[in-house]
Amino acid sequence: MRIDFLGLHAFVAIAERGSFQLAAAHLNLSQTALSHRIRKLEEDLGVKLLSRTTREVSLTQAGLNLLPKVKGTIESLSVSLDGLRDEGRSRQETLSIGCLPTIASGRLPSALRRFQERHPDVVLRIYDNSATEISNLVQDGTIAFGITLVAAHRWDFDIEMLIKDPFTLVCPEDHPLASQSSVSWSDLTEEPLIRISPQTGNRMIIDDALGSRREGLTWRFEVQHIQTAVALVKAGVALTVIPSRAFDSVDERGLKLVPLRNPSISRQLGIVSRRGTPLSPLADELRKIIVDVFAGEEHFPQKRTARSRRRV
Repeated sequence: MRIDFLGLHAFVAIAERGSFQLAAAHLNLSQTALSHRIRKLEEDLGVKLLSRTTREVSLTQAGLNLLPKVKGTIESLSVSLDGLRDEGRSRQETLSIGCLPTIASGRLPSALRRFQERHPDVVLRIYDNSATEISNLVQDGTIAFGITLVAAHRWDFDIEMLIKDPFTLVCPEDHPLASQSSVSWSDLTEEPLIRISPQTGNRMIIDDALGSRREGLTWRFEVQHIQTAVALVKAGVALTVIPSRAFDSVDERGLKLVPLRNPSISRQLGIVSRRGTPLSPLADELRKIIVDVFAGEEHFPQKRTARSRRRV
């Protein structure tokens, strides 16, 4: 015999609420559709389950006998289905990684697309945080690895170099400096500049490379995010200096990137993981895909394998 689960569910909803109107609202049905389900159920069973008047709805004796059995069956089935869902979730593997926001919105998506094509059932958690936050997440084991700034003082990390990312000047395309093939830092002394918060890690690299010369620059604005700095440049407010790869994540229309020299400053990007903690097979496969994505860019001379990672 075919079991009318929709009709039984409707029967329980009416019995528990004592109202067709409330039961229909609970089931997100019209009262007409709900009445049709009950009528069909009663016709299939050959007995009346409900007695309905203009004022109230009550259960017949057959309805009273059926209600506890149906409720018990529905509850038991619900528990079984929940157990199956939990089992399915537990089988679904999860991989967590960290990435600088500029890389997360630039180079990372193509790597994730390739990984997802191979492993469509794996859940990926992306922590698009600052360099400091990524280091903390790697250290406490929250993420398998992070794509971030390389810090030479982290002796507890394994580091795989990806690219050297030079800092460049961003200016409006109609600015006088936009026509030059390169610009010296000394050319910026009279220009209003936007600097990025030290939380990003980029600020420290620039300050260390310039030394006392940074004091001769006119840092008129300070912002927290590269996207904000670029928006101010586009509005003609001031100029800014950002890593070249960060430009992948912003709208470059109306802007020009000009290489900086004297000194030329670069940040080193790499994949960092906890020293002495092997990556899982899934994490290592994603790592290899990320390395391949960066391989076409200016990178360190030798693409390092997991076994030949530099320990720092």
